[in-house]
Amino acid sequence: MADQPVPFWRRLAEAVGLTEPGLPVPIPQTGSSTPAPTPAVPAATPAAVTPAAPSVATARPSRAPAPSRAPGTGTDTAGETDGVGARRFPTAADAEALLDLWFARAEDDLVAWRHCVPGPSAAEIGTRLSLVPAAFLSDGVAILPLAEYILEAEYSGSRADAASRRAQDVLAVVEQVRATGSSAARRGAALVLWLWASDELHGPSSVPLTVLHHDRALAALAFRLASVVDPAEWVGDADRRDEAARQFLFWSGHLPAGEDEATARSILSTRDSLQQNAALAQSLVEHEHRLEVTRRLQAARAREAAARYSNE
Repeated sequence: MADQPVPFWRRLAEAVGLTEPGLPVPIPQTGSSTPAPTPAVPAATPAAVTPAAPSVATARPSRAPAPSRAPGTGTDTAGETDGVGARRFPTAADAEALLDLWFARAEDDLVAWRHCVPGPSAAEIGTRLSLVPAAFLSDGVAILPLAEYILEAEYSGSRADAASRRAQDVLAVVEQVRATGSSAARRGAALVLWLWASDELHGPSSVPLTVLHHDRALAALAFRLASVVDPAEWVGDADRRDEAARQFLFWSGHLPAGEDEATARSILSTRDSLQQNAALAQSLVEHEHRLEVTRRLQAARAREAAARYSNE
């Protein structure tokens, strides 16, 4: 990013509609491990959130409010920066629609647990969540330019095909989030983007996060967690903040520091709001059943292939 005329932190601020007073953070010095000062922004509750101003990088003409539509249908025509028409928290139908997007990915949690590697602690990620500038919780937070700026910092040093594909996978999830028209999904995605960007403002995490599962982590929090817990609670409520931190670490491919798989799984299961949500838990049970059927079919095919190979 050294070649860029505009510092990363300022472009980040522009993407979410912050002005310099809204993000009073100096540019970290190269090689310095000292975290930047904490932004003095009340981000604990939705009432403290100031609606984002139009992005400098993506300024658009003002538009009339979008016509209402049935919950969970259509695309977000309200615009990235003004939040007009965005629903603040999902109705039951919207929550189901967000979960459907998550289930469509067919992410296998058993496989994900087997591949987890040690990462930062849940407390460390929770602290980063508590430092989020208020504009990231605005209904109209501009997640597309925000994602593009963050991905540029993450992948600009590499032109490898794999890195390009990972960036495109993240942007595909961002577009899905925008298409839902859900404020909860939008703000959930913005908080994940904040966790990735916060290294630039508060110094690197104690253990670097893997980049292999960025799209999965983004989808997990924007679709799975945001369907049952408003993202404002990820910041303002200690238990929900711990849940969000643990979900973020798990779907990013990490075990919280100091915890083995059994401990991490037990704590996350206790925290998991989706499992505890009576209205949506059945959807999760059905999804897990489909995954189990898929596992059995895959195991049967593997045995058949092995038998054919041995007979040859």
